[in-house]
Amino acid sequence: MERANQFVGQSLAFLDAVERASRAAQLNRPVLVIGERGTGKELIAERLHHLSSRWSGPLVTMNCAALPENLIEAELFGHEAGSFTGAGKTRHGRFEEADGGTLFLDELATLSSPAQDRLLRAVEYGEITRIGASKPVKVDVRIVAATNEHLPALVDQGRFRADLLDRLSFEVVTLPPLRERKDDIPLLAEHFARRMAAELEWDNWPGFSAGAMAELEHYAWPGNVRELRNVVERAVYRWEDPERSVDAIQFDPFQSPWAPLAAGETISVPQSAAVSAAPFEEAVAAAPQPPASTNDFRGAVAAYERALLEDAMARNRFNQRATASALGLSYDQLRHALRRHKLLDGEAA
Repeated sequence: MERANQFVGQSLAFLDAVERASRAAQLNRPVLVIGERGTGKELIAERLHHLSSRWSGPLVTMNCAALPENLIEAELFGHEAGSFTGAGKTRHGRFEEADGGTLFLDELATLSSPAQDRLLRAVEYGEITRIGASKPVKVDVRIVAATNEHLPALVDQGRFRADLLDRLSFEVVTLPPLRERKDDIPLLAEHFARRMAAELEWDNWPGFSAGAMAELEHYAWPGNVRELRNVVERAVYRWEDPERSVDAIQFDPFQSPWAPLAAGETISVPQSAAVSAAPFEEAVAAAPQPPASTNDFRGAVAAYERALLEDAMARNRFNQRATASALGLSYDQLRHALRRHKLLDGEAA
C-alpha cells in the first residue's frame, strides 16, 4: 500500500512508537495515539487495524473536529427517521458502520460532553442507541483515538471525562515530533523527493545539494512530516534542471514581495529601499555588463550572476530582504544564490 510506504525512519523514538503500536495491534483493546499535527497519527491507526485480527473488517474514520457539535452524536451513533429536523430516514452511524472492525476517532479532545457520555457507554457496554430510538444496538468495535492535546490536563480542567480517558488509555502511543528525529529528515526528504521525481517522469533523481539538505535538517518543522513532504515536493517540482542537484528550498509558500498585507499591517519603506529605488536607466547603467564573448558558457553565466548579486547587495546596503525584493526573488531564493557563490558572511569566496 502507498500509505504504508510513508513509514520511513530509523530514529529510536520513532521505531519505539511503531513497535509499541505493532504489539498493541494484536490485542482487542482501545489505543490512544498522541502527537502533534503531521506526525502520522492516522498511519499508526491504520497499522493498528491492519495488524489486528480485525484486518478484514472495516476501518472507519471520523474527524471529531470536522462536524458541528449538534451533528457529532448523530454521526457517531446514527438516528431514526424523524428524530430531528432533516432526518428523513433511519441512518446508521459510524459505530454501526465499523461493526466487526475498527473505529478511528481523530481529534478526540474536541468531543462535546454529551458525546463523551455516549461514547463511554458504547466503549463500556458494547452497545449504542441511535438518536430517537428506544432500544440499544449491539456493536463489536475496537476504538482507536488520536489527539494532539494532553488529555490528563483536560481532565483536570473539567473538559474531558476521567472515566472515559481510563477506558480509552489501555495503551498510549506517543509519536515524536520531527524535530526530535533529526536522523530521519534526510531519509524522509529523499523518499518524498524520489516519488515526486518519478511523478514528473525524470530519468534520475539528482539529489539535494549539501546546502539544501543542511537547511532541511536545521529547520524546526512545526508541521512535522506533512510539512516536510510539502516542502520537498514543492522544491522538486519547481526545479527546472533534473541533471543538477536541487538547491532551492522554500519553506513558506506564501512568502512573496507581493503578498497582501495582513489585517492592521501598514506599508513601511526601509531606508535601504530608498537607496535601491534609483531610476531604471541609472540601475541598468550601474549593473554589471555581461562579456561580449566567451569560450566557457557556464563559467561566464556564473560570474555574471555573482557580479549581479554583489552589485545588488552593495546597492541595498547588504540588507538581504531588500536585495531579494529588488531582484524579484524570495528571501530563500536569494540565500541559496548567495550560498552558491559563497557570498554569505563567514563563507570564503
